[in-house]
Amino acid sequence: MKQLIFSRHIDNWQRRILEPTLSLPQRTHIFAPMLIQHNPFLSPTFTAVWSKHFAAGETLHTSDFLPSLKFTKHKKLPLYTNVGQTFTKGINYHINLEKTLGFNNKVFLIYDIPGYFEVNTQTTNDIGLHRSKQYPGFLIDLTQFKDLNSYLASAFSKSSRYKLKKYKKRFETSFDVRYVMYKGAMSRDSYDEIFESFRQLLEKRFHDKQITNNNLDPKEWKFYHEVTYPMLLEGKASLFVIYDGKKPIGVTLNFFSENILFDAITVFDIDYAKFHLGSITIMALLEWCLENNLKTFDFSKGFYDYKTRWATTTYDFEYHIYYDTKSILARSIALSLKKFFELKQQLRQKDINEKVHRLTYRFKNRNAKPKESKTYVFTEITDDIAVDDLRSLSLEKPENRDLKLMVFEYLYLNDDQYRDIIAYAVPNTTDNFYIIGKTKKTLATLAYETDNQKHQN
Repeated sequence: MKQLIFSRHIDNWQRRILEPTLSLPQRTHIFAPMLIQHNPFLSPTFTAVWSKHFAAGETLHTSDFLPSLKFTKHKKLPLYTNVGQTFTKGINYHINLEKTLGFNNKVFLIYDIPGYFEVNTQTTNDIGLHRSKQYPGFLIDLTQFKDLNSYLASAFSKSSRYKLKKYKKRFETSFDVRYVMYKGAMSRDSYDEIFESFRQLLEKRFHDKQITNNNLDPKEWKFYHEVTYPMLLEGKASLFVIYDGKKPIGVTLNFFSENILFDAITVFDIDYAKFHLGSITIMALLEWCLENNLKTFDFSKGFYDYKTRWATTTYDFEYHIYYDTKSILARSIALSLKKFFELKQQLRQKDINEKVHRLTYRFKNRNAKPKESKTYVFTEITDDIAVDDLRSLSLEKPENRDLKLMVFEYLYLNDDQYRDIIAYAVPNTTDNFYIIGKTKKTLATLAYETDNQKHQN
């Protein structure tokens, strides 16, 4: 009998997905400023829906000095903040130095300007500007590549490209896979169903990570649910969905300018983590972008290891604070904002944000079970098995999830398809199972160990 032992620690899933032993891309930090056409986050639809959810009943203000933007006003202070705030994935604007009369005593705060956007920040003696660097950003400059293979050849070593292709092949061999980009047309019923799956996958993912996620805040999620559909119909947004049969197992929300895809929110079913759906999603999106002549794939703000491995260019998001230099109050507000954002960034660099999110999760989920390590042992069986005397198990029942994950590990290692697998309980045991596929019969053993037990050992 052939025996294979495979260990899986739940806490390492994210790391294994994002660090598949890939060589670092040759990143360039020099990227000519890009003139952004048709910014989706300045569109009437995005502006209207954001205002409905986060500025209901408030008057939207304009400035002749910043004619392309709209602002909300602080209730007490002469502080104006751009519509969209931190919900955009990049704001561009232009200034009109000939129209500064209405700027007296005011401060204008503009969030999230990517460093590669072409933005004129010229000022006068009467108008000051503080720039505050915040999140790092990552993108792939697609103008260098004719197709996906040329990008992969440039970014990854031969062995790494082999692994990427292996992940995709094993995934598509094991499951009934479809890739669908919904953009420009989609029924409302289909949209609502996918968005509900989207939410459930995010909840599952971050429950596994034991950390809170801002996107799942009910107010934020209602906004994304409402704003995405009309923008999808307008061609300014899309949902990229990976299906296993009829079930969505990966969803990415994208927004579009004329030449840029902004990857806004992406998630996949963690049950399929062994197959590296994160990498498969990126490859599929890159292929779509190249086929549709887009020039930039923007991973947007926030540092994650996988972004450093795929990006060709890094940049910084900035907050811009314009203020009336003649006003003591305006100068004080502007300087206070700058110092506040600098402090936030320092805390962010020390991972304070993540620690707070983890503590928040633990506070809200005090009864959460400790994470478990799982060890799988697969032993090939050559003898006949009297399956008529055994109890078959449904892999789709929630109570059999651990068994399903073990079957996924088996599929990654063997040339079988999920739809052909039948699992049976071995009599008089709780951790032994028969996995019967078209190519072989296997005795599978499952063992658990909690994090607490590991640390005690």
